[in-house]
Amino acid sequence: MAENKIFAGPRIRRIRNGLGLTQTAMAEELGISPSYLNLIERNQRPLTVQLILKLSETYEIDLADLQGGRQQGAFSDLKAVFSDPLISGELPGDQELVEIADAAPNAAAGISKLYRAYREQQGRLSDLSDLLAREGRWAGPAATRLPIDEVRDVFETRPNFFAAIDTASEKLHRDLEPGDDLMAALRTWLRKTHEVSVRVLPVQTMPLWRRRFDRHSRRLFLSERLTPADRLRETAMEVCLLAFPDLVAAEVESFAFTSAEARRLARFELLRYAAHALMMPYGAFQAAAERAAYDIDVLRGRFQVSFEQAANRLTSLQRQGAPGVPFFMLEVDNAGNRFRRAGARGFPVQRFGGGCPKLPIHAAFAQPGQILVETAEMPDGAEFLLIARTLEGLQAGFEERPRRTAILIGCDIAFREETVYGRHLGARPAVTRIGPACRLCERQGCLARAEPPLTRPLGLDEMVTGLSAFDFQ
Repeated sequence: MAENKIFAGPRIRRIRNGLGLTQTAMAEELGISPSYLNLIERNQRPLTVQLILKLSETYEIDLADLQGGRQQGAFSDLKAVFSDPLISGELPGDQELVEIADAAPNAAAGISKLYRAYREQQGRLSDLSDLLAREGRWAGPAATRLPIDEVRDVFETRPNFFAAIDTASEKLHRDLEPGDDLMAALRTWLRKTHEVSVRVLPVQTMPLWRRRFDRHSRRLFLSERLTPADRLRETAMEVCLLAFPDLVAAEVESFAFTSAEARRLARFELLRYAAHALMMPYGAFQAAAERAAYDIDVLRGRFQVSFEQAANRLTSLQRQGAPGVPFFMLEVDNAGNRFRRAGARGFPVQRFGGGCPKLPIHAAFAQPGQILVETAEMPDGAEFLLIARTLEGLQAGFEERPRRTAILIGCDIAFREETVYGRHLGARPAVTRIGPACRLCERQGCLARAEPPLTRPLGLDEMVTGLSAFDFQ
């Protein structure tokens, strides 16, 4: 087997410069010509065994320095730096990183240190931006956001009510005269008005989609993964898209989004809203909600929708002259990732936050399908009525692991007696003391704290062990 060649030109040059030697002087001490040493330093000649031994004897050099063992860490750190999406396309391969690590390990360490400082500072700025946003001082144009972030910012901070879409959907519902079978009425409308048929296809045929409209064959395909309520919503979305596209487009344009992707995502959200309005017409739903004291299970049965759909619709009852309880909602998965936020008056980020680990939405995953009801108090004394439940989601096969979510419905405690959930708690319910999020919460001795507060330095006495790793003074 051929012996591995050792090219160590930059390391030889660094050793020579460290000793203050010229190429001529070093070449003379090693017994080689200056031109040969020059070729070695430019990695045009490998080191021979004899020369490695001579270097070791003459300058007491550790052989690991010549073999590059100590530069492996520098190379790994540089590779991590250049894997950042901001500069990942700058290098065609790893060779230049190897050369930097070999030729200038101290400079490589400096680059890595600077990058770590950049990442830490970026995290601090994100935290500070979040804090400013909660205080109402968000500087939006200066931030770098994805289109989905732009859409979320708009829909989460405005009331979840679109009067024109609600009116158009309510009129279409009356025209359909669905009786007790809205799905059949929607199928008939699609077939008679647009010659579109609806088919439910197996997972193997539609492995990647919930819904797909084939313009050539004029067929709307729905996945069998969908529950009946979700199939109804997907069909209603297609109907709304065909029935009043200009109305939806006008709403999208009114937001002045900065990209086509943001406009497309906003159009999807508005169609989803329109579908709910078609399935649960405002007048009928608002009246039923008041009669049922906002019992979501009663409403889902009456309108043949899912728990999530009925809860979502509750957050949109803000028509002038016929408002409902101003609910807000939050949907997360069991890892705590936010999926959706909305509110009849916008999601109350400043008053409520929604990032506390003590919220019942997180406890709901331990009791699937059960409704959890409690009252919660913020550090400033504001109280909320909270209802939480897990959602079923898409149907999954045996070997699949789908994302499961839970939903939190909340309102100000002042509306407690208007709901079946608030009446259930009695006159003096237990109160859970929560905060907006761990980084923004200054409650001391919290057993659920997951992060240190941004506004307080950690300063524990070495002789005292607190209730969490992030206790502060």
